[in-house]
Amino acid sequence: MSKFRKNDSNELPPISTASLPDIVFMLLFFFMVSTTMREVTLMVQVHIPEATELSKLEKKSLVSYIYVGTPIKQYQGIFGSEPRIQLNDQFAQASDIIDYITAEREARDEAEVPMMITSLKVDEFTKMGIVTDIKQELRRASALHINYSSRKSSAVE
Repeated sequence: MSKFRKNDSNELPPISTASLPDIVFMLLFFFMVSTTMREVTLMVQVHIPEATELSKLEKKSLVSYIYVGTPIKQYQGIFGSEPRIQLNDQFAQASDIIDYITAEREARDEAEVPMMITSLKVDEFTKMGIVTDIKQELRRASALHINYSSRKSSAVE
């Protein structure tokens, strides 16, 4: 009868922690997959113009972005309200574009350099003079594959 005797102590058995690493890694993978990393903090306001004939870029990892627009309010006291060029996370002049393109080329594989695309994200109210200056500097840097970013036109004709 001693086999069926209840244990007199009311202690709870210890909690098994064998599945704890599995839970931690599931959470880690979930956040790694669902989180997107922002590459550049925009310091200019860019309201991209509308277009009707658009094509989607295939390999976005080969795209280098140049942003042009008026500085956001926190930077207007320093840089004014005229349209400015932003390369990565800093304001730049048109003459800095050659160095930017050179640095972008050096960061890529040699086989990917001919397929690089320079995408201009220009505010729709920016005057064409600054865009022309950027295009001239891109020609000097031999970055001849240029893309103009736009959004799909919502007007149906």
